[in-house]
Amino acid sequence: MSYRIIDVAIYGTLFILALVTAIPFLYIIAGSFASPSEYLNKTLLLFPTQLSFDAYTFIFSSSTFVSSLLVSIYVTVVGTVVNLFFTVTMAYPLARRDLRHRRVIMLGVLFTMLFNGGIIPLFLVIKGLGLINSLWSLMLPVAISPFYLIILKNFFQQLPDGIEESAKIDGCNELQILFRIVLPLSLPAIATFSLFYAVMHWNTFFHAIMFINDSGKWPIQVLLRQVVIISSGVFESTGGSDVVPPGQTVKMAVIVISTVPIMLVYPFLQKHFAQGVLLGSVKG
Repeated sequence: MSYRIIDVAIYGTLFILALVTAIPFLYIIAGSFASPSEYLNKTLLLFPTQLSFDAYTFIFSSSTFVSSLLVSIYVTVVGTVVNLFFTVTMAYPLARRDLRHRRVIMLGVLFTMLFNGGIIPLFLVIKGLGLINSLWSLMLPVAISPFYLIILKNFFQQLPDGIEESAKIDGCNELQILFRIVLPLSLPAIATFSLFYAVMHWNTFFHAIMFINDSGKWPIQVLLRQVVIISSGVFESTGGSDVVPPGQTVKMAVIVISTVPIMLVYPFLQKHFAQGVLLGSVKG
């Protein structure tokens, strides 16, 4: 009987925590679909009685919305591939204990985590390379995350040495060991960092404002910022009339649009998170 009481208490606590976590998301989604009058008259809106797509219509009415969405998808996909390539190819050699000057290189990596040149030197470097108004300016400056690099290096170090020795006996070189042996065993880590890098590129904002002057190359986050600014200004200038949706509903619709696409990627990577790191590698 005592175990049932404990189970009920645990599940009840988890339900309350889940409810508290879900309410803000539900409020944002409901607010984005609420009519202007209902949103302005209700303090806490969780289930709108009158569905309105005015906020989404206002956002989608932008002539550059589709192009900005395609730009964000391109930067997210290509940028994630670039991140994984450079992170993996640098982390794997650093995980080898026989690499010469390994500690010096690691000190250089740690130094970049503590110090950086700043915004102006970064802009001058990008300008000197001729990457202004190029989408590569959103990907190359963040090609490697030092923090993820160190984690992945430690991950590779946990792999048994017997795997590489067996592969070398079978005639594999270093690249074959990396791409045929190490990476298949590292899918949980690769999937995790793929998601982290994808979220970073999808949310890219500051670099786009700095380096992209052509509105046709704006990522979706910059365009949504412009939509929010325009909607807030027009709504205030019209005295709260229904010419455009209220700025708050547009902001909520912006949050939904910017969050849902990247959330759809998670189910495809989730199964790798729970897998064992050395599953199927070395059997006793």
